[in-house]
Amino acid sequence: MPTILLTGFAPFDHETMNPSWEVVRRFEGKQVNESHHIVVAQLACEFGLAIHQLQQLLDQHQPALVVCVGQAGGRAEISVERVAINIDDARIPDNNGAQPIDQAIVADGPAAYFSSLPIKAIVQNLRQHGIPANVSQSAGTYVCNHVFYGLMHYANTHPDLHRAGFVHIPYLPEQACHHANTPSMSLETMENALFLLLKTCLLQSKDIQLSTGTIC
Repeated sequence: MPTILLTGFAPFDHETMNPSWEVVRRFEGKQVNESHHIVVAQLACEFGLAIHQLQQLLDQHQPALVVCVGQAGGRAEISVERVAINIDDARIPDNNGAQPIDQAIVADGPAAYFSSLPIKAIVQNLRQHGIPANVSQSAGTYVCNHVFYGLMHYANTHPDLHRAGFVHIPYLPEQACHHANTPSMSLETMENALFLLLKTCLLQSKDIQLSTGTIC
């Protein structure tokens, strides 16, 4: 049975939890459409190490679909990332104290990679189920983008990895209560969103046209 790999991150920046791991861990041992089984893993919030951990998981499980999930505190919706860029530019240190600035992730790699997920079909499906969602044009320049770029760089040379991409999710309510005027989303809604996302990836062979662009 083909494998789906889901990853979340360890808590960072003085948070005691990371919603990406809290939701991803709920999928351990589950299946989608009775055709794909799910493997989950937590990645370190550390430059370099996170990509190394991800590559080991990819080599071990040889998944057909990979979705990496990260926390985007301040965002109010499920953000399906469009593009990973080849730059680390950390506003804060990672969990190991590293703070790379203006450093390429892969020295000889292309400037960017696009997600191979059906990003707009995912957004449409989530919205139809009452879940706020949109395409994001930037995954930032911290460890999330670092992992996203590393994932797509790997996928570019491994044709058996049919689809791969990154999704950002909001704070949990337990976190948002410590940040004034900050949106949040329940764990149950995030779990439903991720399940719908996976089903869309397996059922949608070609992405759809949907206006999700921005003016600036």
